[in-house]
Parts: sequence; structure tokens; C-alpha cells
Amino acid sequence: MFTIIFWVIVVAVAGLLITAAFRPDSFRIERRIRIGAAPDTIFALIDDFRRWTAWSPWENRDPALKRDYSGPASGRDSAYAWEGNSKVGKGRMQIVESTPYSRIRIQLDFLKPFEAHNTAEFALQPDGDSTDVVWAMYGPQPYLSKLMGLVVSMDTLVGKDFESGLANLKARAES
Repeated sequence: MFTIIFWVIVVAVAGLLITAAFRPDSFRIERRIRIGAAPDTIFALIDDFRRWTAWSPWENRDPALKRDYSGPASGRDSAYAWEGNSKVGKGRMQIVESTPYSRIRIQLDFLKPFEAHNTAEFALQPDGDSTDVVWAMYGPQPYLSKLMGLVVSMDTLVGKDFESGLANLKARAES
């Protein structure tokens, strides 16, 4: 009996390891919202990291969060480093592309609680009196992330934060 249980466990673990190996090598998380404001109003809230405290879903998770801004106040090469509790970790963002009123691309480097190097992107598309905003994050998915993804979906975890952040951005831009 013990032998059968042992081999069932070995086959199950091997199956999980093999399944993880065949998962995609990259990921993409995306959420969108329609905001009743002009693109320039929304763009200004995203293009300046100092203004993220008004809408980012991670800014209030650690009252003692350490922030360090460098480079220009906004736009390309503007950077923001943070270090906080286990809810926000440690990392750095830098704007690598800033196309006024339509697109911002950010190099996003997480250092703690785990290391990851991804790209975040905001796309703004005017539509009458409103603007459609897409917030996406994408990057490589190493084997350990593929394995963890079998248990917990990154889209589910981070997607909720994107939805919250976009709702906060909408409230701020429309006020």
C-alpha cells in the first residue's frame, strides 16, 4: 500500500513539474476603464510618480513607505524607488517612454519580496468627452513563476490591484 501511495505522489509531482514547464514563457495582465476626463488630465496623474500617491493601490499599504524620486519631475527618465513592508516590498520604476496624452511605458523592477523585471504600460485613447485607459504589465515568466501560477493566478492577484488603481485614477481625474 505504501508503495502505491508513494508512486501516486511521485507521478502527481512529476505531472505538475512537467505541466509548469509547458506554460508560456511570458505573461500579460491588463485592465481597462473609461474615465470621464480629457487625456491630458489623466496623463498628468500617471506621468509624474509624485502624483501616484493619490491613486496607486499600493501607496497606502505601508504608512512608513520610503520613497525616493530621481531624474526629471515627470516624463522619460523620471524614476521612483520604494521600500516598505511585506505588502509593498522593494523596487524601482523608471519611465522609458512618455508620449504626451497617449502612452506611458515604465520599466518596473521588483527586488523584494521576489525579484522580477517587467514592463508596465498605460495607453490612453480619447473617445468624445471620455478617455479609455488600459493599464497593462507584461514580462518574462521564469519556471518558478510558471509553477506558482498553477496554484495562484498572477492575473487574479495583480488584476484586482489594477482594477482598484484604475477606479482611484478615475475618481481623481473626474473630481
